[in-house]
Amino acid sequence: MSDAALRHSPLDAVHRDLGARMVEFGGWDMPISYAGVLEEHRACRSGAVVFDVSHLGSVLVTGSGAFSAIQWAFTNDLRRIRPGRAQYTHLLDPVDAHVVDDIIVWWVTDDRLLVMPNASNTDGLVSALEESRSHADGDVEIKDITSSRAVLAAQGPDARARLGQALADAAAVPRFAVAPVTYRDGVTGWAAGTGYTGEDGVELHVPAEAAADVWQAAIDAGLTPAGLGARDTLRLEAGLPLHGHELGAGITPLQAGLGWVVRFDKGAFRGREPLLAEQERGVSRLLRGLLVDGRQVPRAGCAVLIDGVASGEVTSGNFSPVLERGIALAFLPPTIEPGAGVTIDVRGRLVDATVVKTPFVGSR
Repeated sequence: MSDAALRHSPLDAVHRDLGARMVEFGGWDMPISYAGVLEEHRACRSGAVVFDVSHLGSVLVTGSGAFSAIQWAFTNDLRRIRPGRAQYTHLLDPVDAHVVDDIIVWWVTDDRLLVMPNASNTDGLVSALEESRSHADGDVEIKDITSSRAVLAAQGPDARARLGQALADAAAVPRFAVAPVTYRDGVTGWAAGTGYTGEDGVELHVPAEAAADVWQAAIDAGLTPAGLGARDTLRLEAGLPLHGHELGAGITPLQAGLGWVVRFDKGAFRGREPLLAEQERGVSRLLRGLLVDGRQVPRAGCAVLIDGVASGEVTSGNFSPVLERGIALAFLPPTIEPGAGVTIDVRGRLVDATVVKTPFVGSR
């Protein structure tokens, strides 16, 4: 994609002034790192960092039928939460139940829900929500507000304490709660106790005009700027899936080990029938963690061998800065349990690894 065609965060100039290395990500020009991926990763595990994740989409769904429209569109059950809470959910393909996108829903008020898809999937999400109108029990307004805001993620064991020095209300939002926040001079937005690192923290939905001030307030409060490179290594240590790798075309929630995000008992939802059929016949593969016996780094696409026979493939792999070993996620036959030994073909070199439960670091 040409530079002219890329979308830019409201903080683009701020990142460049900080000397960030910029890369294309999901159609956006975003910072991959500032001081370095390893340093930023460790800063998140031991202290606090702030990410710009404005490449995520923001779709506001409002109206008396907003609840029922989202109930039909996604796999999880909003009745398990309430306004003022967030929920992780999936949008499925109606034909084969593969995960079109994994999504966070912020339920702001009774008839106002903020749906946050991955970077390149916003248009497809809006189309699915338009389809859900016919299943809603009232009026529904669907509005893509991505271009009007920034999204910042404060993450790490010290994130709340440090952010609280500048934005006390935002820092106090509990895990998976959602609350309105006034950022400055009457400029309002939302904050949620969500994230993608395996650490505690909050995500801030900030009007574009206040983004630079909020970013600087976080930096002044002692949060380290971190790029998407560290965000990826952090989410891998936490065993969290990435769309396009562990989720996407040909991959269902059941194969990804995310059956808990599907609520068959809630009634009809998009993709329910093909997913129910897979559940009844059993999955042909399951996502597993692999812990390498050494510092070799497996990458997506590396074959996984069981008793010398290629039996699976790495979907994501990297060096774990905390464990100082290679780690990976891979789809393997469902009979392979944690504790089993496998071999990974890393660029022609056979590397021993052990199947393990995730997360690799921390606990959920």
